[in-house]
Amino acid sequence: MDNASDEAFVAFERVQKSYDGENLVVKDLNLSLPKGEFLTMLGPSGSGKTTCLMMLAGFETATHGDILLDGKSINNIPPHKRGIGMVFQNYALFPHMTVAENLSFPLEVRGMGKSEREEKVKRALDMVQMGDFGGRRPAQLSGGQQQRIALSRALVFEPELVLMDEPLGALDKQLRETLQFEITNLAHELGITTVYVTHDQTEALTMSDRVAVFDDGRIQQLAPPDKLYEEPENSFVAQFIGENNTLEGVIKEINNDVALVELDGGAVIDAKPINVTTVGERTRVSIRPERVEYNKDRLSADAHTLKAEVLEFIYMGDIFRTRLRVAGKDDFVIKTRNAPDQTRLKPGEQIEIGWLPQDCRALDA
Repeated sequence: MDNASDEAFVAFERVQKSYDGENLVVKDLNLSLPKGEFLTMLGPSGSGKTTCLMMLAGFETATHGDILLDGKSINNIPPHKRGIGMVFQNYALFPHMTVAENLSFPLEVRGMGKSEREEKVKRALDMVQMGDFGGRRPAQLSGGQQQRIALSRALVFEPELVLMDEPLGALDKQLRETLQFEITNLAHELGITTVYVTHDQTEALTMSDRVAVFDDGRIQQLAPPDKLYEEPENSFVAQFIGENNTLEGVIKEINNDVALVELDGGAVIDAKPINVTTVGERTRVSIRPERVEYNKDRLSADAHTLKAEVLEFIYMGDIFRTRLRVAGKDDFVIKTRNAPDQTRLKPGEQIEIGWLPQDCRALDA
């Protein structure tokens, strides 16, 4: 891990979770977060990310291992005594209370006096631009407004740690994007440590300091967003994060940091060996669509070229998206910027495409 767990604010140490005593939903999880980090747990349904969040919140118990908060084990501390703010997808606001009463409730539970409560409620509502809505009931608010209130309720008692489980899942695209920026800015401004769960990769990439990609109960890769996208460590991460082209083949030789791959279509290319080690091994080569070029004058001298047939050319405003047949596969996509010197292609055209060897990664098959 990047930071030793003795300086970690949140730490999972060899945590496992099983519901039936046989199948592990979370397998030997080690993860630590420094104070103030915004970490997203990303993965498909059933990958273990929500279970991890629920164990941290105290709604689920770890079958094995330790969960530490600020250096102390919280395994036996009930949820309401952990001092953690929570935001869920379904808002979970009390319908019979006004917005201000909803926010005041967690402060009353903590035995805070009336004037201090009012001051904190006002500040929390202003934080999410909802200062004028204190007197309304949740039913009188839109989905986006309710989610803002749920967020301010999680922040009102000034917790050091906030957990969010798919909080924007029910909102429309534009509102979701607005709130993504607001949540990230708030968390950084207030210095709150945040653990965020989503299956939406764009959300994870735009909001997080680091992303933990889960699959099958394990973290497949833990890295900052740019590293995750540019340098996936295995085929699962390459496929799950962003759009990706894959070509299947066999490793012919490995020298230093270059693998020679013979593609199933017969062509031979260079790639960066990431988790392949032996000659004769099957591999899946990964190249991002925006790293591929088809304009001759834009191809650098050491670029790899392959023949391709244009199947579909789509104008998308800022970019062109072209689907090609490459090495016998019909789903190879390239994205090029809409620039005055960029050629527009026609279906049926035979072209040459190219990319730099370092943009091409030989991953597990």
